Amino acid sequence: MCRLLGYATAGDDLSLNDILGVKNVEDFRDLSEIHNDGWGVAQLATPAAAPYVRDGGAPSPETGVKIYKSTVAARFDTTFEALANEPARGAIWHLRLASSNLPLIMENQHPFYANGLSFVHNGDISDANGRNIVTNRSYPVDHSVLLSTGGRSDSAIFFAVILEYIGFGFPLDEAVAQAVRELRQAYPKSSYNCIIQSEDQMVALCAAGREKTSPRIVEIYDEYGRGHQAADYRVMRYRALTDADGKQAGVVVSSSGYDQDGWNELENDQMIVASNRNGTFRLRSI
Repeated sequence: MCRLLGYATAGDDLSLNDILGVKNVEDFRDLSEIHNDGWGVAQLATPAAAPYVRDGGAPSPETGVKIYKSTVAARFDTTFEALANEPARGAIWHLRLASSNLPLIMENQHPFYANGLSFVHNGDISDANGRNIVTNRSYPVDHSVLLSTGGRSDSAIFFAVILEYIGFGFPLDEAVAQAVRELRQAYPKSSYNCIIQSEDQMVALCAAGREKTSPRIVEIYDEYGRGHQAADYRVMRYRALTDADGKQAGVVVSSSGYDQDGWNELENDQMIVASNRNGTFRLRSI
C-alpha cells in the first residue's frame, strides 16, 4: 500500500524537481504523512569517471546506479531534499505503507535491486482471507532468486517472479506481464501496480485487482483528514516530457495523491514501456 513515481528521459540528467516542479515534489513527499513506513529511490546517472576504465577492480561503469532506502518517513528525512535535486536520466521513487503488518525492516524497503534492475510495487498480495503470500510456504518461487532480491515481503516475491521470467529469456515488459498472469492465478484480487527500471528501460504497470479503493484505505486516509485523496488510490497517470523545442524527451508516471492536471490515466492492465536512452515510450496491455 504505497505511492510510486518514476521517470525516463531522452538521456538527459534531470532532477525530480526539474520533472515535477518544486511544489508537486513537496506534495508528493507530504503523502508520507500517511505512507510513513519509509521511502526509497533508485537513480540512473552518468558517472564522473570515464566508462570501461580498468583501475585494478572491475571496469568503471557506463551507467551508475544510486540507491537510497530508509525506514524513516520521507517528510522527516532531509536526504529526500538532496536527492530530489540530484540529476538522473531515469529514477523510480517509493513511499511505503507496509502491507499486512509486514515488518518495518530495511530488507523490505523499496526499491529492491537485483541483476541490474530496480523495482517498486504498490499492493498487498493476499488471498480472500487476508493471508499474505509470504505465509504461503508452498508458493512455487525459486528461493535462490528470492534471496537475490534481499527482501522478505510480498513485493520481493513479485520481483523474484519477474526475475524468473527474465531468466527464461522474456524481455523486461513481457516478464512483468507474465509474472502478473502467474500470480493472479492464486491472488486474483491483489494489486500489481509497479515500476521496474533497467539501465535502458523503465516499465510502469497499472494492474489493480480491485479498481475501487478498499474500505481500509479510505479509513486510513480519513484518519488523517485526507479521505478525498483515497478515491483514486489505485490510479496511475503519466505525462510526456518535452524539451525546449517541444520535442518528446521522455515520460513521467506516478500514483495519484497530488496535482496531476493535464496528465493521462493509465488504463487498468496497461503499461508504459519507456527508454531512458532516447525518451521514446509506448503503451501496451498485459
